[in-house]
Amino acid sequence: MSQDTLHRYVFDGVSVRGELVQLSDTFQKMVETKQYPEPIKHLLGQMLAATSLLTATLKFEGNIAVQIQGDGPLSLAVVNGTHEQILRGTARWKEEIELPNTLKELVGKGQIIITIEPNEGERYQGIVGLEGETLEACIEDYFARSEQLQTRLWLRSGVESGEEKAAGMLLQVMPDGQGEEGDFDHLTQLTETVKNEELFKLEAEDVLYRLYHQEKVKLYAPQQVQFRCSCSRERSASAIAAIERKEVEKMVAEMGVVSLHCDYCGTDYNFDSIDIAAIFDQTSSAPDQLH
Repeated sequence: MSQDTLHRYVFDGVSVRGELVQLSDTFQKMVETKQYPEPIKHLLGQMLAATSLLTATLKFEGNIAVQIQGDGPLSLAVVNGTHEQILRGTARWKEEIELPNTLKELVGKGQIIITIEPNEGERYQGIVGLEGETLEACIEDYFARSEQLQTRLWLRSGVESGEEKAAGMLLQVMPDGQGEEGDFDHLTQLTETVKNEELFKLEAEDVLYRLYHQEKVKLYAPQQVQFRCSCSRERSASAIAAIERKEVEKMVAEMGVVSLHCDYCGTDYNFDSIDIAAIFDQTSSAPDQLH
Protein backbone atom coordinates (compact mmCIF):
# COMPACT_ATOMS: atom_id res chain seq x y z
CA MET A 1 0.00 0.00 0.00
CA SER A 2 1.03 3.62 -0.45
CA GLN A 3 2.46 4.70 2.90
CA ASP A 4 2.59 8.07 4.63
CA THR A 5 -0.25 9.78 2.82
CA LEU A 6 -3.12 12.06 3.76
CA HIS A 7 -6.40 11.80 1.86
CA ARG A 8 -9.19 14.38 1.89
CA TYR A 9 -12.74 13.47 0.86
CA VAL A 10 -16.27 14.86 0.81
CA PHE A 11 -19.74 13.36 0.54
CA ASP A 12 -21.99 14.30 -2.36
CA GLY A 13 -24.85 16.52 -1.22
CA VAL A 14 -23.84 16.33 2.44
CA SER A 15 -22.11 19.08 4.46
CA VAL A 16 -19.47 16.80 5.91
CA ARG A 17 -15.80 16.63 5.03
CA GLY A 18 -13.41 13.81 5.87
CA GLU A 19 -9.70 13.05 6.15
CA LEU A 20 -7.75 9.82 6.38
CA VAL A 21 -4.03 9.63 7.19
CA GLN A 22 -1.84 6.51 7.20
CA LEU A 23 1.70 6.75 8.57
CA SER A 24 4.56 4.28 8.70
CA ASP A 25 7.99 5.66 7.79
CA THR A 26 7.16 9.06 9.31
CA PHE A 27 6.24 7.44 12.63
CA GLN A 28 9.24 5.12 12.66
CA LYS A 29 11.69 7.96 11.99
CA MET A 30 10.14 10.05 14.76
CA VAL A 31 10.46 7.38 17.46
CA GLU A 32 13.82 5.88 16.46
CA THR A 33 15.75 8.77 18.02
CA LYS A 34 14.84 7.74 21.60
CA GLN A 35 14.02 4.58 23.52
CA TYR A 36 10.38 5.47 24.03
CA PRO A 37 8.39 3.19 26.38
CA GLU A 38 5.34 1.62 24.71
CA PRO A 39 2.71 3.90 26.35
CA ILE A 40 4.66 7.00 25.23
CA LYS A 41 5.19 5.61 21.75
CA HIS A 42 1.49 4.77 21.46
CA LEU A 43 0.47 8.30 22.46
CA LEU A 44 3.01 9.91 20.12
CA GLY A 45 1.64 7.85 17.24
CA GLN A 46 -1.87 9.10 17.96
CA MET A 47 -0.62 12.67 18.29
CA LEU A 48 1.25 12.35 15.00
CA ALA A 49 -1.91 11.24 13.19
CA ALA A 50 -3.94 13.97 14.93
CA THR A 51 -1.49 16.71 13.99
CA SER A 52 -1.51 15.63 10.35
CA LEU A 53 -5.32 15.71 10.32
CA LEU A 54 -5.47 19.11 12.04
CA THR A 55 -2.80 20.58 9.76
CA ALA A 56 -4.90 19.53 6.78
CA THR A 57 -7.77 21.68 8.08
CA LEU A 58 -5.65 24.83 7.67
CA LYS A 59 -6.79 27.15 4.89
CA PHE A 60 -3.48 29.02 4.83
CA GLU A 61 0.24 28.35 4.84
CA GLY A 62 1.65 27.82 8.30
CA ASN A 63 2.00 25.22 11.00
CA ILE A 64 0.30 23.62 13.98
CA ALA A 65 1.78 22.38 17.24
CA VAL A 66 -0.18 19.88 19.34
CA GLN A 67 1.24 19.78 22.86
CA ILE A 68 0.25 17.82 25.96
CA GLN A 69 1.67 18.74 29.34
CA GLY A 70 0.85 17.61 32.84
CA ASP A 71 2.09 16.67 36.30
CA GLY A 72 2.08 12.90 35.73
CA PRO A 73 4.84 10.53 34.58
CA LEU A 74 4.65 12.15 31.13
CA SER A 75 5.55 15.82 31.55
CA LEU A 76 5.52 16.84 27.87
CA ALA A 77 4.62 15.47 24.45
CA VAL A 78 4.58 17.66 21.36
CA VAL A 79 4.16 17.17 17.63
CA ASN A 80 4.64 19.93 15.05
CA GLY A 81 3.21 19.87 11.53
CA THR A 82 3.27 22.24 8.54
CA HIS A 83 0.76 22.81 5.75
CA GLU A 84 3.15 20.75 3.60
CA GLN A 85 2.63 17.78 5.94
CA ILE A 86 6.16 17.84 7.35
CA LEU A 87 5.97 16.47 10.89
CA ARG A 88 8.25 16.01 13.89
CA GLY A 89 7.68 15.27 17.56
CA THR A 90 9.20 14.38 20.92
CA ALA A 91 8.28 13.59 24.52
CA ARG A 92 9.74 13.85 28.03
CA TRP A 93 8.86 11.49 30.86
CA LYS A 94 10.06 10.16 34.21
CA GLU A 95 12.27 7.26 33.21
CA GLU A 96 12.67 5.70 36.65
CA ILE A 97 9.07 4.54 37.07
CA GLU A 98 6.79 2.05 35.33
CA LEU A 99 4.41 3.95 33.10
CA PRO A 100 0.63 3.48 33.10
CA ASN A 101 -1.29 2.94 29.86
CA THR A 102 -4.25 5.32 30.17
CA LEU A 103 -3.99 8.96 29.08
CA LYS A 104 -5.17 10.38 32.41
CA GLU A 105 -2.76 8.28 34.48
CA LEU A 106 0.09 9.06 32.09
CA VAL A 107 -0.42 12.84 32.04
CA GLY A 108 -2.06 13.41 35.42
CA LYS A 109 -3.62 16.84 35.77
CA GLY A 110 -2.83 18.37 32.41
CA GLN A 111 -3.91 20.25 29.35
CA ILE A 112 -3.71 20.09 25.60
CA ILE A 113 -2.41 23.18 23.82
CA ILE A 114 -3.00 23.62 20.10
CA THR A 115 -1.00 26.46 18.56
CA ILE A 116 -1.79 27.64 15.03
CA GLU A 117 0.85 29.86 13.47
CA PRO A 118 0.21 31.26 9.97
CA ASN A 119 3.20 32.33 7.89
CA GLU A 120 1.31 35.61 7.52
CA GLY A 121 -1.05 36.74 10.23
CA GLU A 122 -1.55 36.39 13.96
CA ARG A 123 -0.65 33.35 16.02
CA TYR A 124 -3.56 31.62 17.74
CA GLN A 125 -3.45 29.28 20.73
CA GLY A 126 -6.25 27.18 22.19
CA ILE A 127 -5.93 25.49 25.58
CA VAL A 128 -8.32 22.91 27.02
CA GLY A 129 -8.02 20.70 30.07
CA LEU A 130 -7.47 16.98 29.56
CA GLU A 131 -10.92 16.02 30.74
CA GLY A 132 -11.63 13.28 28.19
CA GLU A 133 -10.59 9.67 28.62
CA THR A 134 -8.88 9.58 25.21
CA LEU A 135 -6.86 11.90 23.01
CA GLU A 136 -9.72 11.89 20.49
CA ALA A 137 -12.16 13.12 23.12
CA CYS A 138 -9.80 15.89 24.24
CA ILE A 139 -9.28 17.21 20.70
CA GLU A 140 -13.01 16.99 19.98
CA ASP A 141 -13.52 19.08 23.12
CA TYR A 142 -11.06 21.63 21.72
CA PHE A 143 -13.05 21.89 18.48
CA ALA A 144 -16.33 22.24 20.38
CA ARG A 145 -14.93 25.08 22.48
CA SER A 146 -12.61 26.86 20.03
CA GLU A 147 -13.92 26.18 16.54
CA GLN A 148 -17.56 25.41 17.35
CA LEU A 149 -17.61 22.82 14.58
CA GLN A 150 -18.94 19.31 15.04
CA THR A 151 -15.80 17.18 14.72
CA ARG A 152 -15.02 13.53 15.37
CA LEU A 153 -11.62 11.81 15.32
CA TRP A 154 -10.40 8.23 15.31
CA LEU A 155 -6.72 7.80 16.19
CA ARG A 156 -4.81 4.52 16.15
CA SER A 157 -1.20 3.45 16.62
CA GLY A 158 0.48 0.10 16.97
CA VAL A 159 2.70 -2.48 15.31
CA GLU A 160 1.70 -4.19 12.08
CA SER A 161 3.98 -6.72 10.33
CA GLY A 162 6.86 -5.65 12.57
CA GLU A 163 6.56 -1.93 11.70
CA GLU A 164 5.32 1.00 13.75
CA LYS A 165 2.05 2.29 12.31
CA ALA A 166 -0.15 5.28 13.05
CA ALA A 167 -3.39 6.26 11.38
CA GLY A 168 -6.35 8.51 11.88
CA MET A 169 -9.65 9.70 10.47
CA LEU A 170 -11.54 12.96 10.88
CA LEU A 171 -15.10 13.95 10.11
CA GLN A 172 -16.22 17.57 10.34
CA VAL A 173 -19.42 19.44 9.55
CA MET A 174 -19.07 22.12 6.86
CA PRO A 175 -21.05 25.35 7.25
CA ASP A 176 -22.70 25.32 3.78
CA GLY A 177 -25.86 23.65 5.09
CA GLN A 178 -26.31 20.92 2.48
CA GLY A 179 -27.94 17.62 3.35
CA GLU A 180 -30.24 16.71 6.22
CA GLU A 181 -30.11 16.76 9.98
CA GLY A 182 -28.61 13.49 11.13
CA ASP A 183 -26.15 13.10 8.23
CA PHE A 184 -23.17 13.70 10.50
CA ASP A 185 -24.37 11.19 13.09
CA HIS A 186 -25.01 8.61 10.37
CA LEU A 187 -21.51 8.99 8.90
CA THR A 188 -20.02 8.93 12.40
CA GLN A 189 -21.72 5.60 13.11
CA LEU A 190 -20.29 4.16 9.89
CA THR A 191 -16.78 5.41 10.70
CA GLU A 192 -16.95 3.96 14.22
CA THR A 193 -16.73 0.48 12.67
CA VAL A 194 -13.21 1.01 11.26
CA LYS A 195 -10.68 -1.54 12.49
CA ASN A 196 -6.98 -1.07 13.23
CA GLU A 197 -5.92 -3.66 10.66
CA GLU A 198 -7.95 -1.88 7.98
CA LEU A 199 -6.27 1.45 8.68
CA PHE A 200 -2.82 -0.12 8.93
CA LYS A 201 -2.98 -2.51 5.94
CA LEU A 202 -5.51 -1.36 3.34
CA GLU A 203 -5.28 1.31 0.66
CA ALA A 204 -7.25 4.46 1.52
CA GLU A 205 -9.73 3.78 -1.29
CA ASP A 206 -10.47 0.33 0.15
CA VAL A 207 -10.94 1.71 3.67
CA LEU A 208 -13.41 4.31 2.44
CA TYR A 209 -15.28 1.77 0.33
CA ARG A 210 -15.69 -0.58 3.28
CA LEU A 211 -17.01 2.23 5.45
CA TYR A 212 -19.09 4.24 2.99
CA HIS A 213 -19.95 1.93 0.06
CA GLN A 214 -23.57 3.13 0.14
CA GLU A 215 -22.54 6.80 0.07
CA LYS A 216 -21.26 8.93 -2.80
CA VAL A 217 -17.70 9.87 -1.82
CA LYS A 218 -15.37 12.18 -3.72
CA LEU A 219 -11.72 11.42 -2.92
CA TYR A 220 -9.09 14.05 -3.69
CA ALA A 221 -5.49 13.42 -4.72
CA PRO A 222 -3.35 12.34 -1.73
CA GLN A 223 -0.72 14.48 -0.06
CA GLN A 224 2.57 12.96 1.03
CA VAL A 225 3.51 13.10 4.71
CA GLN A 226 7.09 12.98 5.96
CA PHE A 227 9.26 13.36 9.04
CA ARG A 228 11.78 16.17 8.85
CA CYS A 229 13.44 18.20 11.55
CA SER A 230 14.03 21.94 11.16
CA CYS A 231 17.11 22.06 13.39
CA SER A 232 20.46 23.08 11.91
CA ARG A 233 23.97 24.09 12.95
CA GLU A 234 23.15 27.67 11.94
CA ARG A 235 20.12 27.79 14.26
CA SER A 236 22.18 26.34 17.08
CA ALA A 237 24.83 29.01 16.51
CA SER A 238 22.14 31.70 16.67
CA ALA A 239 20.94 30.29 20.00
CA ILE A 240 24.49 30.46 21.37
CA ALA A 241 24.88 34.03 20.14
CA ALA A 242 21.89 35.03 22.28
CA ILE A 243 23.83 34.07 25.45
CA GLU A 244 26.39 36.40 27.04
CA ARG A 245 29.81 35.71 25.54
CA LYS A 246 31.56 35.36 28.90
CA GLU A 247 29.13 32.64 29.96
CA VAL A 248 29.68 30.67 26.75
CA GLU A 249 33.47 30.99 26.98
CA LYS A 250 33.30 29.77 30.58
CA MET A 251 31.37 26.67 29.43
CA VAL A 252 33.97 25.97 26.73
CA ALA A 253 36.81 26.35 29.27
CA GLU A 254 35.12 23.85 31.62
CA MET A 255 33.87 21.26 29.10
CA GLY A 256 35.94 21.78 25.96
CA VAL A 257 32.86 22.28 23.79
CA VAL A 258 29.35 23.68 23.95
CA SER A 259 26.96 20.98 22.84
CA LEU A 260 23.34 21.54 21.79
CA HIS A 261 21.08 18.50 21.44
CA CYS A 262 17.91 18.37 19.33
CA ASP A 263 15.17 16.43 21.13
CA TYR A 264 13.26 15.98 17.89
CA CYS A 265 15.83 14.18 15.75
CA GLY A 266 18.64 13.37 18.20
CA THR A 267 21.32 15.41 16.43
CA ASP A 268 24.13 16.94 18.51
CA TYR A 269 25.78 20.19 17.46
CA ASN A 270 29.21 20.74 19.04
CA PHE A 271 31.05 24.07 19.11
CA ASP A 272 34.67 24.39 20.28
CA SER A 273 36.53 27.57 21.25
CA ILE A 274 37.31 28.44 17.62
CA ASP A 275 33.64 28.03 16.64
CA ILE A 276 32.52 30.17 19.58
CA ALA A 277 34.95 32.95 18.71
CA ALA A 278 33.73 32.94 15.12
CA ILE A 279 30.07 33.12 16.22
CA PHE A 280 30.58 36.16 18.45
CA ASP A 281 33.03 37.91 16.12
CA GLN A 282 30.51 37.57 13.31
CA THR A 283 27.70 38.82 15.55
CA SER A 284 29.66 41.86 16.71
CA SER A 285 30.58 42.80 13.15
CA ALA A 286 27.04 42.45 11.80
CA PRO A 287 25.93 46.09 12.49
CA ASP A 288 28.99 47.42 10.64
CA GLN A 289 27.94 45.47 7.57
CA LEU A 290 24.68 47.40 7.44
CA HIS A 291 26.43 50.71 6.76
